[in-house]
Amino acid sequence: MQIGIPTEAFFTQEEVDENGNIARHFTFVISEIGATEEEEVAVEHLLRDIKDASQGTLSKQISDKLVGLKVLANKLKYMREYLEKVVEGRYAYNQQVIAHFQDIFNLLPNLKIEQMVRSFSVKSNDYMYVMYISGLIRSILAMHDLINNRINNKEIEAARANKEKEEEEKKKKEEEAAAKKKEEEAAKKADEKKD
Repeated sequence: MQIGIPTEAFFTQEEVDENGNIARHFTFVISEIGATEEEEVAVEHLLRDIKDASQGTLSKQISDKLVGLKVLANKLKYMREYLEKVVEGRYAYNQQVIAHFQDIFNLLPNLKIEQMVRSFSVKSNDYMYVMYISGLIRSILAMHDLINNRINNKEIEAARANKEKEEEEKKKKEEEAAAKKKEEEAAKKADEKKD
């Protein structure tokens, strides 16, 4: 997974061949999109306000941490590649870059302290526990909604069946009444003919 803005920059370079024809070629340029510290802070604040409604705050924090760790892994990979190329002699040794690397590693927390390791594990266990409980509650609520939906559907089907049965009975009674009326009319006509 690539993290960052996938951009490439080129410029056209004109070359004149032996016959005087001009040919243009695209030449790749190493580029990087950067921002001032103020711009980065502003963008961070804007992105914080954009929320995914399907995610809770805890799961959002965890997904943000995962993306941050992936970005960190990519940056560490670039740092390693740079140092390997310096050792191989392909890049010139730059004291300023090495000093920045040293500052970065000096700012990392000391994970050899037992209390720090315990704090990390307790906090992550608490997060996982909360996520497990919230996932369980979400599943129970979804199951409850499903059961309620089934009950409502059965009630609607039963009401529809009762209504159809009542309509059939009403129709049957009307047909019987019509048949009885015809019989009465036929009997009446037969009586009139006899008289």
